[in-house]
Amino acid sequence: MTDTTPPTVTPSATGAASTPVAGTAAATGTARATGRTVIADTVISKVAGIAARAVPGVHALGGGAARAFGAIRDVVGSQDLAQGVRVEVGETQVAADVSIVVEYPLPMSRIADDVRASVADAIEQLVGMQVAEVNVAVVDVHIAGVDDEGSAPVATRVV
Repeated sequence: MTDTTPPTVTPSATGAASTPVAGTAAATGTARATGRTVIADTVISKVAGIAARAVPGVHALGGGAARAFGAIRDVVGSQDLAQGVRVEVGETQVAADVSIVVEYPLPMSRIADDVRASVADAIEQLVGMQVAEVNVAVVDVHIAGVDDEGSAPVATRVV
């Protein structure tokens, strides 16, 4: 007999989301293990950040200050995968706000739509929660050659 009751997600005392999980033992005929899985908000933020970065046309995540701190973290060998992402976790749903830098001259609204879809799919598939909304803010545009430090100088029209 299989329990068909959908799992509920409730915030824990630490503010992290938690969801009851049924074991997969029913498929093998062994006893079913029960328990609780706790998924921290920071994990959901990282999942969203990784999904957003995977979208072609996204150069970076976060505003100017966040990217400056990110550059310092990169120098010391650390990376914040949740940079530019803020999540709000409820009992059964997640809302996410993602700030992106788009590559020029790609259509910003298409990139934002792709980020929205990628983040929602990742949260639903990997975390197992419903996504109420994903708000995307385009905070900057990256122009190759102009915005890159240490790149070759861009040719000018005058000498």
